[in-house]
Amino acid sequence: MTTDTAPRTLANAFTAGKLPKATPWAVLAVALAVCLGAGLLIALSSDGDFNWILSTIAGVILFVIVNWLISRLVEGARQAANRLVTSLVTAAFVLALIPLVWLTVTVVVDGLPTFLNGTFLNSSMRNVVGEGGGALHAIVGTLIITGFAALISIPIGLMTAIYLVEYGTGKLARGITFFVDVMTGIPSIVAGLATYALFALLFGDGVRSGFAGSIALSILMIPVVVRSSEEIIRLVPNELREASYALGVPKWRTIVKIVLPTSIAGITTGIMLSISRVIGETAPLLIVAGFTASMNYNPFSERMMSLPVFVYTQYVSPGAEPDFYFERAWAGALTLILIVALLNAVARLVSHFFSPKLGR
Repeated sequence: MTTDTAPRTLANAFTAGKLPKATPWAVLAVALAVCLGAGLLIALSSDGDFNWILSTIAGVILFVIVNWLISRLVEGARQAANRLVTSLVTAAFVLALIPLVWLTVTVVVDGLPTFLNGTFLNSSMRNVVGEGGGALHAIVGTLIITGFAALISIPIGLMTAIYLVEYGTGKLARGITFFVDVMTGIPSIVAGLATYALFALLFGDGVRSGFAGSIALSILMIPVVVRSSEEIIRLVPNELREASYALGVPKWRTIVKIVLPTSIAGITTGIMLSISRVIGETAPLLIVAGFTASMNYNPFSERMMSLPVFVYTQYVSPGAEPDFYFERAWAGALTLILIVALLNAVARLVSHFFSPKLGR
């Protein structure tokens, strides 16, 4: 029996030509600390405001440069190039998150006190001047208008996508694809003007209603539903369709029982994307639905307020005490964000429970 008595040496990552895994994080922390500290010192010395966004951007740029230099000295040019590209992609992601984080924090900080004041969610702006009031009429209007727009757009968009993928050939399919592409790029104000012109021809000038707003929003929703659903349905493997046809199942039943359940997760995501696209539109609703300070539960009669228009009117038309109007505008923006987040959470649940399960 022999024993190995040779001394063992610990490998040093720096001398082995490979940086430790924690090195980029350490470099990033130091770079951010240096730039944030320098920005704070400059702000204190000049009695100015501390610009943390600019300091963060400078820290990320410093991190990219220093990380590349250290990797070039220790690991060589090839690995340094790999780390440089990885750092640039990561830095781009961080820089893209900065406006989103800043916007979210600003809306929450400025809108949360009014949102939780006890009257914002259960009262309207009827006979309110200055302090008080709420956005209940705008919340109800947004849900009604967007709900009717979804009822119009989802069946039309989904059936159009099914036709283009499963049945569409020839000039008709090419024409539909062309018009869908054109509708995807039209400005929202054009949809509002076209809807107003249609309702003015049918019911006379000056007509305003929530249903007209739903028609305007459906013009913007339909192309998004068609495009997203079409791409998702095309991803369903043809082998599934062929297996169904081999069993003698008709085409319409194959679509209903095989194609749609397989692609339900992606279709749901596309529908939620289209709803998020239109729920914050202001211009078309301002034209065709108008604005009011009172509750209106009937989308076919009179003007109906929506949250985007509520935020707009509160901001551009403050009264004698503008601070209360601005606070309600921030709270309305926060409410709109929360509604969109709730809809996306519902879409995730639908995708989870209704998408086909893998395995036995």
